[in-house]
Amino acid sequence: MALLLLQLAVLGAVLVAAALVLISIVAFITASKMPALHQHEEEKFFLNAKGQKETLPSIWDSPTKQLSVVVPSYNEEKRLPVMMDEALGYLEKRQKRDPAFTYEVIVVDDGSKDQTSKGVFSSRGEKILMADADGATKFPDVEKLEKGLKDLQPWPNQMAIACGSRAHLEKESIAQRSYFRTLLMYGFHFLVWFLCVKGIRDTQCGFKLFTREAASRTFSSLHIERWAFDVELLYIAQFFKIPIAEIAVNWTEIEGSKLVPFWSWLQMGKDLLFIRLRYLTGAWRLEQTRKMN
Repeated sequence: MALLLLQLAVLGAVLVAAALVLISIVAFITASKMPALHQHEEEKFFLNAKGQKETLPSIWDSPTKQLSVVVPSYNEEKRLPVMMDEALGYLEKRQKRDPAFTYEVIVVDDGSKDQTSKGVFSSRGEKILMADADGATKFPDVEKLEKGLKDLQPWPNQMAIACGSRAHLEKESIAQRSYFRTLLMYGFHFLVWFLCVKGIRDTQCGFKLFTREAASRTFSSLHIERWAFDVELLYIAQFFKIPIAEIAVNWTEIEGSKLVPFWSWLQMGKDLLFIRLRYLTGAWRLEQTRKMN
């Protein structure tokens, strides 16, 4: 009996190893290259407040604003106006209090990673805030993220990131969720920790503040185009040893989420595994800098 159990254990280990090798091969073969961030001719210009045509700025230019707010938006006709009212209301009041404060808001029209990167690469701010269009995070909490960045100083190569976090709300959210959704949540958190990102409890909160240099370094290396791109973003940041602060923010769940719990998390789980395997096998490599064509 003992011999049979040993043989079964060995067979199981061989099958697991074979499956891992097969998955690694699939991950390597199917790995896509970083999309070429090419701009169409009409995307190289914008109309300023006076209606005049100006060349679209680049993140590799010197900053001319203190803060850029990039808002990925996809079918957000109902939620975006509410979020924008709060954001612009805060920004305008802050500018009245401090006339030296300057800002811009860039709304990305399809919410994909590729378009979000274009929004970041066209920003003019010393700091760049990525904020979800649903308005789930109270916009004035940007000041908490700014303080989080400041507390990380001195910044290596002027790079630092502050991530909004809902981790402090976890107990409350568990009480309101089914056991199945709670299990999926813990499973996702484990995979994030085990495969990609250590030390960040909430990678998915759509409220992140970057120094200009950190944004250019991380966004220029992204591959993932779906929901897990936040994880790859932080994986890249940790690879380059960019300091990251996790800051508790005020957050409220807003109806209208595009996430379908089981299938979306299954897709994210696959993405997490492939992120790890593709970097591990060399299918994806991190570059120091990458400019848009």
